Amino acid sequence: MQSRAKHPLTGDYEPDNIVLPPLYSRPFRVAPALRYLFFDILFPLGFIYLAMAFPIWWFLTPSLETMTVFAPGWIALLWLRNCALLLFFAGSLHWWLHRQNKQGRQYRMNRNALAADPKAFLWGDQVKDNMFWSIVSGVTVWTGFEAISYWIYASGHLPIVDNSWWLVASIYILFFWSTANFYAGHRFLHWRPMYRSVHSLHHRNVDIGPWSGISMHPIEHLLYFSPFVLWWFVPVHPIVILVTGMYQALNPTVSHSGFEYLKLGRKLKVNTGDWYHQLHHQYFNLNYGNTFLPIDKWMDSWHDGSEESLQVQKQRWRARLR
Repeated sequence: MQSRAKHPLTGDYEPDNIVLPPLYSRPFRVAPALRYLFFDILFPLGFIYLAMAFPIWWFLTPSLETMTVFAPGWIALLWLRNCALLLFFAGSLHWWLHRQNKQGRQYRMNRNALAADPKAFLWGDQVKDNMFWSIVSGVTVWTGFEAISYWIYASGHLPIVDNSWWLVASIYILFFWSTANFYAGHRFLHWRPMYRSVHSLHHRNVDIGPWSGISMHPIEHLLYFSPFVLWWFVPVHPIVILVTGMYQALNPTVSHSGFEYLKLGRKLKVNTGDWYHQLHHQYFNLNYGNTFLPIDKWMDSWHDGSEESLQVQKQRWRARLR
């Protein structure tokens, strides 16, 4: 099925309606479910992270012997490495799609350009504001969780599991754990006191860009990067810790690109944006999780992008206000 080229009212590009992944669709079909599980959810970012993880572990991560004792030096090296990764992913996507405008409006899900509002954003600029919170708070919290995780293994509190099968299994455990953790934390952040004092900082970004991904309040960063805590109790190889950081920090830069696809040449395109989460930024009170583990479907907060689905959600909101 081809994506709808134009929204019937605004004339903007709009993706296809969202459907349940083959793992959860009925009737269940084995071949599509296996393809989804072993290829679709990994392409392209999962394969990129795994390809990057080994050289980063070998050449850009301090040795475990160094990390047996907390010291500013090796923690600072982790921070600089993580900052460089974020700058590369978010910066290159922002430069290509929003600064150079290489795709124009093709596959663009944003309704408007990124904002310049002196009342809403630091320095009156959405991009500078997002970069500040992503780097100063986001990279710091990311690095803190990562450093503690490495120290636990380096100091012998948990054994290192050097097994290829468990490495692969741990990656899939990460996907499910991160998704469930994100949904629970996100619903908590939409509790009115938390929304007003914490989560509203992220939701100032209605039309989103790559730097919006982890532009969050420090308290939200603590919740968002908490999937690391699983590896404080479940032993893995430290490479899984590295992949956890990249998955949590770099995925949002891509999913918040504002474009459903990145064009690579005339015919090739890869998925970048996340229409499901883009709808959350537009409507706030739906699509709290993601489609990999469709908790929203089970909790009646699922919006598939259609007008019919939106009306169902509006009726639910009205019923809750009565």
